[in-house]
Amino acid sequence: MKHCCKGYSGASTIIGAISTGHDMAKSYFHRGGDAPLLGKTIPEHFADMVERHGDREAVVGIPQRLRLSYVELAGEVDRLARGLLAFGFKRGDRIGIWSTNNLQWILVQLASARIGAILVNINPAYRIQELEYALKQSRVQCLLCIPTFKNSDYTQMLMALLPELSWQSAEQLSCERLPDLRRVVIFNPHDPLRTAAPAQGFTRWTELVEAGREIAQSRLERLSAELDIDDAINIQYTSGTTGFPKAVVLSHHNILNNAWFSARAMHFSESDKLCIAVPFYHCFGMVLANLLCFSVGACAVISCEHFDAGAVLQTIDEERCTALHGVPTMFIAELEHQDFDRYRLDSLRTGIMAGAPCPAELMQQVMQDMHCRDILIGYGETEASPLTHLTSREDSLYRRTQTVGRNLPHQEVKIVGIAGDQTLPLGENGEICFRGYHIMQGYYRDQAATDEAIDAQGWLHSGDVGMMDEEGYVSITGRLKEMIIRGGENIYPREIEDLLYSHPKVAAVAVFGVPDRYYGEQVAAWIRLRSGQQSSAKEMREFCGAKLSHFKIPRYIRFVDSFPMTVTGKIQKFQMRKQMLESMDATTSDAK
Repeated sequence: MKHCCKGYSGASTIIGAISTGHDMAKSYFHRGGDAPLLGKTIPEHFADMVERHGDREAVVGIPQRLRLSYVELAGEVDRLARGLLAFGFKRGDRIGIWSTNNLQWILVQLASARIGAILVNINPAYRIQELEYALKQSRVQCLLCIPTFKNSDYTQMLMALLPELSWQSAEQLSCERLPDLRRVVIFNPHDPLRTAAPAQGFTRWTELVEAGREIAQSRLERLSAELDIDDAINIQYTSGTTGFPKAVVLSHHNILNNAWFSARAMHFSESDKLCIAVPFYHCFGMVLANLLCFSVGACAVISCEHFDAGAVLQTIDEERCTALHGVPTMFIAELEHQDFDRYRLDSLRTGIMAGAPCPAELMQQVMQDMHCRDILIGYGETEASPLTHLTSREDSLYRRTQTVGRNLPHQEVKIVGIAGDQTLPLGENGEICFRGYHIMQGYYRDQAATDEAIDAQGWLHSGDVGMMDEEGYVSITGRLKEMIIRGGENIYPREIEDLLYSHPKVAAVAVFGVPDRYYGEQVAAWIRLRSGQQSSAKEMREFCGAKLSHFKIPRYIRFVDSFPMTVTGKIQKFQMRKQMLESMDATTSDAK
């Protein structure tokens, strides 16, 4: 997601090759760096931060009305870690958390790493079938969860999935559908000391922490010192477009270095305060927010349990936050908030916008209207820990808005042909591939999928389409599965989306392909207009026709109030395609 800082003077390499009788540079780029990779586990590096920044604020929880210094946070982490040890959990065990953003999520993140357990992130939007799949597939042995949030009743879903919770004791829990699960810990983030167990099979948070009194601190220190940087430490589920998501296995070395080098690229330090609105269960929140802050001694400010644009703006104002992360839809919601002008945002300096294509116009609005002059475009994927590319505040405006920058230090990237693995010449569209310390260990219990994603040379194939320039900057043009083939012409939705987004009436747009008997596929576009605006398909087609080839002009245009999205704000084009096909089938049926 970012490029280099001025401080990064390490070697960068673009290779050349002889082709058709003349030199033609290939789309390969390697970043060195003036700083080596960290050779520490997460607990070791966190201990360094506590020693150096002990009195500084580490976490501010706005919804929970709490503030913890680094010393206080470390104490809470160790109490929970000793509790997990007392309950019999150890290095390599899977500890799941099913919750919105709160302090307890951070404690579980750091405490599981402290004892070498593997944290399994469970999407709080999951329902019973999805939850069962994730818990069974990753063989979770302990699950920590909140009781409810808004319309989600987590305890009721758990009791429907695990009826044994109603009659078995918490100490001897044995579930037929999830034979690996031994403990289900319930906690109310707003009142953890008084959290009531909904049934006898649940363990209360306080009981877990109290059990840790039996474990000596010296034992915890000894076990923590035995951990290795390459130990698996985290399982994150990718948001697949079809079927069930895959379980990505990441190590201490993967995510700690990714967080730390991302912080360096942002010029982030102990003086910064990050307003966190992205979900913790996702790599963006867990690695690029929480761990990024803790890697340099900065302050993590939890603005809301689940994204709320007003709460984010208020938090920035009251806490004088210097940084803000988000996907484009989050920044749009903040800019369009009815009380936007009431809040002081001039403390903002930097942040990362990622997770979806970031239109240039939106970047410029964030830089100007939100005073976030150093906002950076990021790119990557969960399988890469997650950040691979980031623009830099030293980049030109063009590169900060039209590319995703260059890869982080100690990473390699190349562009290969879509039909094969040959490295392409600079400037040609192909699949983006990554190699380096940040590549996942694999998909948990799915060697076939791992072998499909990572080739024999260790390159992770992203499935994204892009091109590289002569200085290693990468531009994303689409996804392999999203590429539209109309009458033999390859069409990249990103090109059409960027153009439509530049229309003054357009707030957001998504372009995708739908089947066509004659051409194979036709271009479809969903458009959300700015508040108070009106338009027509004719107007939008004429706007496109002035700058695009005729075959790229959307055949189908639908104006919508919202898009189907994942919890992390990623637009689900497969859902749009499904709805379009259903409406087209209905129209055909009516015509008959």
